[in-house]
Amino acid sequence: MLKGILDKFLKSKQQSTQSEVPAISHAEVEELVEARLKEHAAAIESTINHQLNQNKVTHQDEDYTLSLKQIEYALSLIEKVKDEFELAINPSNLTIKDLNRLIAYNRYKNKGTLINLVKKGVLRKKANSF
Repeated sequence: MLKGILDKFLKSKQQSTQSEVPAISHAEVEELVEARLKEHAAAIESTINHQLNQNKVTHQDEDYTLSLKQIEYALSLIEKVKDEFELAINPSNLTIKDLNRLIAYNRYKNKGTLINLVKKGVLRKKANSF
């Protein structure tokens, strides 16, 4: 008996909550979907623009020019390999990356670092005239 009363009470509450939900027309649903799509597209576009701006900044950060003292040090390192290579660009156009490669050659004596500088156009092989 108690169970029957509880079932009637719970069923009446469930029916009343279902009838209180307002009906949404098909046109309203389409408007909501279009609005959400536009918001999503705008969010994606702003994210892409932000990432592109960050990539430009990081790309510019990679090619720092050297200070006068760093240029002098780079020239002294190039002087050590003057028998095989010579500077192909203006010393003021040297970058941190170039200096790091020269330092790596000086430390490890790895010819590959000099070859990379030749490929980049910083150094060129000397023409040996015998």
